[in-house]
Amino acid sequence: MAGGAAVRAAGLSLKGGHGWVYRDVDLDAGPGSLTALAGQAGSGRTGLLLTLSGRMRPTAGTLAVAGQTKPRAIRRIAALGLVDGVNDLDGALTVREHVHERVRGPFWSARSAGRAAAALERAGLGLSPDDRTLVRGLGREERVRLGIALALLDEPGLLVLDNVGTGLTRARREALWATLEDLASQGTTVVAACTESPPGPPARTLRLGAAAHAGRTGEGDGR
Repeated sequence: MAGGAAVRAAGLSLKGGHGWVYRDVDLDAGPGSLTALAGQAGSGRTGLLLTLSGRMRPTAGTLAVAGQTKPRAIRRIAALGLVDGVNDLDGALTVREHVHERVRGPFWSARSAGRAAAALERAGLGLSPDDRTLVRGLGREERVRLGIALALLDEPGLLVLDNVGTGLTRARREALWATLEDLASQGTTVVAACTESPPGPPARTLRLGAAAHAGRTGEGDGR
C-alpha cells in the first residue's frame, strides 16, 4: 500500500467556456489526512477533484501532489472513487466483473483475490470479489463503497471521490465518512466532496462557494 500523498494547492483556478469553474482555491492536506469539499451544485467541486487528481489542468495557480506537479505524474499517485458522470459503474456488470477488470495483471490468481478482498473490506463493503450481484441492484452507499474498493486496488497515495452521502440517511452518511476516516488513519490521503459538511466533520472542511463569487476558499473551517 502506498503512503499518503501531501496535497499542496495555492491560488488554484479553472476557467471554462462559461466562466470560472472554481477560483483561488488554497489547500494544504498532509499525508493521511481527510478533507471534505463542501459546496452546492455549481461550486466547482467536481472540477476541483479532477484537477487535484491530475485529470484536469488548472487555468492558474499551483498544485503539487507528493511533490509532483505534472498531471501525468499526479495521475499515477491519485485514484478516483466514484465521481458521477466521470467514471460511473456499469449497471449491467456484476461486482465480480468490475473487480476482475480493475485488478492489474494478465491472470486472476489467489494473490489477486486476496488483494481484491482486502480492498472490499477496507471500503466497508461486505461482498466477496466473486459476488455476481449486478451493480444496478446495489444501493447508492454500496456503489460508493464499490467505487472506493476499485480505487484502492491502484494502491493510491491520494483518493478522491464525489457526492459523498448523496441520497443517504444521516446514519449511513456517518458510516461512510467513518470509513473514509479509517482509510486516512491507515495512511491514504482522502479528499471527498459533498453538498454539505459531513456529520461529525473530519479534521478539515473546505467550503466552496459559487465560482462567480469565489474568493480565497481554501482556508476551510480550520477544524
